[in-house]
Amino acid sequence: MFARPLLRPLALALCFGASLYAHHSAVSFDLSKTFTLAGTMVKVDWRNPHVEIFVEVKGSVDKIETWELETGAPSWFRARNLAKADFENAVGQNVSVEGVRAKDGSLYGYLYKIVFSDGASFDLR
Repeated sequence: MFARPLLRPLALALCFGASLYAHHSAVSFDLSKTFTLAGTMVKVDWRNPHVEIFVEVKGSVDKIETWELETGAPSWFRARNLAKADFENAVGQNVSVEGVRAKDGSLYGYLYKIVFSDGASFDLR
């Protein structure tokens, strides 16, 4: 009698839990190799489910490439006393970033660390 009402929430948790796990796993990113880039932060997209920053760097043959780097949710930053303004104030400034690249080879990655031009750095892992 008591087991039946528990089956539906359990089934939903299993279905949605698998998709949430896949979203946050190594499916999209090559976690075996980190990279470091230096360039100019040109944009911050402060929204759920992930904050994203955009950094312009010199690519091959002096072509400018715009990298899109995702990181944690805004709530993750608030819990660590980091605000949207901390990142928006860096737009137009030089930054150094460390992360892992998307497996598809695009200019997309997951941000592990950022160092601002004033020397402030945040490890986002």
